[in-house]
Amino acid sequence: MHLPSLALAVSIMLAGTLYPPLLADAQGQADHRLALALFWAMSAGFVRGVGFVPRRAPWRWLFSGPAAALALAVALALGLAR
Repeated sequence: MHLPSLALAVSIMLAGTLYPPLLADAQGQADHRLALALFWAMSAGFVRGVGFVPRRAPWRWLFSGPAAALALAVALALGLAR
């Protein structure tokens, strides 16, 4: 288990569940780019957090700790650009 990645994934899951407007733009429409980045970070965090390591290199990178951090950075940049 990798607790920082798991904590990141659980935090994103809880934030999106408890405050859905987090994933919406100023007009109340879904912000698909922000949602994609957050869901990628959450998915990678869960995969890495429970200790699963995919066999194939592309999947291994897509669901790694650095990929989760990159996706979170993209989500933060998109969220701050609003």
